[in-house]
Amino acid sequence: MELNALAPLAEQLFTDLRRLGNDGVGITRDSYGDGENAAASYLTQWADHHGLSVTRDRAANLIFTLPDDTGDAPATWIGSHLDSVPQGGNYDGLAGIVAGLLCLVQQRRSQRYTATPVRVLALRGEESAWFGRAYMGSGALFGKLSDADLAMPHRTHGRSLADCMAQSGADIDAIRNGETLFDASRAKAWLELHIEQGPVMIARNMPVAIVPGIRGNVRHNRVSCVGEAGHSGAVPRWLRHDAMFAVADLITRLDEHWRALLERGIDMVVTTGIVGTDPAEHAISRIPGKVDFSLEVRSQSPDTLDVFYELMRTECRAIERDRGVTFGFDRRLASAPAIMDKHVSSVLADACRALDLPQERVPSGAGHDAAIFANAGIPSGMVFVRNANGSHNPMEHMELDDFMCGVQVLEAATHEL
Repeated sequence: MELNALAPLAEQLFTDLRRLGNDGVGITRDSYGDGENAAASYLTQWADHHGLSVTRDRAANLIFTLPDDTGDAPATWIGSHLDSVPQGGNYDGLAGIVAGLLCLVQQRRSQRYTATPVRVLALRGEESAWFGRAYMGSGALFGKLSDADLAMPHRTHGRSLADCMAQSGADIDAIRNGETLFDASRAKAWLELHIEQGPVMIARNMPVAIVPGIRGNVRHNRVSCVGEAGHSGAVPRWLRHDAMFAVADLITRLDEHWRALLERGIDMVVTTGIVGTDPAEHAISRIPGKVDFSLEVRSQSPDTLDVFYELMRTECRAIERDRGVTFGFDRRLASAPAIMDKHVSSVLADACRALDLPQERVPSGAGHDAAIFANAGIPSGMVFVRNANGSHNPMEHMELDDFMCGVQVLEAATHEL
């Protein structure tokens, strides 16, 4: 049977899960929480109805297989993440899981099986929005979660990541001990389909693209700049220790360094997504004595991340001297950049060529679970699908025809890996 005949199945999955995750504004599937658990339960029932087997690994991720797959042979794994950011879109993560499920259903219905078994992994907790730590479900598989990670509180109710993972069925003792819960020898390849989360493919009219690499990042969820509060009319500039002007000074300096590095062809993005004074004490007529902000730097080069981070700390020390403030940092979090496997990417490109689709390369500025698998030594490849209106917002818009093109690329690749 033609794979495109499964498009109504995909549409129904997206519709049902949109309804299930709707928060009145967008989609909310909180990591290791009610929203993600509800999506996992739905997909478990759906897979059973369509003749697929479902198990959970020791990090509470879902594994979907064909019924006769004993799990002994190395497999081609397809997957992505179940969770979303608060008031996010419906396709970020979910599209990759649905794509893998369609590949399994296609094999089952057509009886055209791949030489290498295909297994689909619906990963928990990829988004950092909920606990301040990304790649929780995939990181747990490779012993990447520290005690400090597991103690991080949920942004809404404050329960720790460890408690939420345990409540979802994860083996928290094994995770806390850093045990490896995924046998890399059982993976011939990792494939991930994902919407592009930027505007490049829309601008260049490309329905699909191959991802050559994924930016890593270094971040602080909270940096505190502490100065001295005072009356806005009574303290002259030369006697001020204004925390807000100090933060603005830092951001301006970092922007200048960023611009200079870009002019030299260095890949990097810098973001301060959260800035605030304390609502309990701030006022129009008060010089801010304390400002909290976040800081994130992303690049495909680990050296660039390290150098820019040290440059940032140097600027902080200079501003402390100039303005009489101090900067305090919470725990530094980092995710390593990843390069996709050349052979896997070539197989994906060949599939695009055979389907008369573009074989363009579009690097990923956003992080993906594929980075964890690639850096664990598993040959990995990614397919982007065109998506309008950006991502991490309710307006994500992926055309079903584009999605099915991406699914065809994945499915064709599974017969070659």
